[in-house]
Amino acid sequence: MASAALAALLLAGPQVSLPPPPADPAPPAASPAKPAATDESAIVVTARPEVPQDPAQAINLKSYEVVSAVDDAVIGPVAKGYEKGLPSPVRSGLRNFLRNLTEPVNFVNYMLQLKPGKAVETAGRFAINSTLGVGGLGDVAKTRTFKLPYRENGFANTLGYYGIGPGPYMFLPLIGPTALRDLVGWGLDKSFLPGLAGAPFSKPAYALSSGTIKSLNDRVDFDAKLKEFRASDDPYVAEREYYLALRRAQIEALHGRGVLAGGAEAPPRPH
Repeated sequence: MASAALAALLLAGPQVSLPPPPADPAPPAASPAKPAATDESAIVVTARPEVPQDPAQAINLKSYEVVSAVDDAVIGPVAKGYEKGLPSPVRSGLRNFLRNLTEPVNFVNYMLQLKPGKAVETAGRFAINSTLGVGGLGDVAKTRTFKLPYRENGFANTLGYYGIGPGPYMFLPLIGPTALRDLVGWGLDKSFLPGLAGAPFSKPAYALSSGTIKSLNDRVDFDAKLKEFRASDDPYVAEREYYLALRRAQIEALHGRGVLAGGAEAPPRPH
């Protein structure tokens, strides 16, 4: 029920009423009045309203258009080929392996948020999946035996937990929708494991290969939602409002509030 409520919340989006276009100026008095001609081929352009969360909307929109074009031409077809070319168990194994490597970040941030119980569960997940799950390829910890589901966390969540707002919204190449707080947190997340463990996680080859696999998995997981955005009246606004609403819900859940409180699984997040 919580997931369904959040999905309804996120998909609803704000209802924006655009002002009607200004009326044509009246003809000079010397000219006889004529009935206004209707040109059915005329294109009516309505300006997208500005919102405080998106001060660089014009730049973000250009970035969104370029990224969407690249996605249609390259990323989407490659992700489809990846989905069809690799069996589901192989893709799940790769996803589990990369998720397992994020558990140290999840653990540290639960500790920073003064949630030792969640931190211990996260450490338990990491130990179980790294051993019984053969290096994290299998998510044994979420089975009925252990009942330890994956809970994503990060430095952006910790900043939000302590009251730091998201800051301006951005749509960036290679990253997608984000905000200033989330961008800073993303950088800290990505640098934590290489800084802690060193090689091979600090090597460019690892960053490139793991980043490519994660991006393809994320694109496959987010495909249905992306189609919903693009079928809407304003895909850019639809994706922006979905992202901002989801991030608000995730921060609220850390305080035990909202539809994601109590461990409800979050809808897919654009990356």
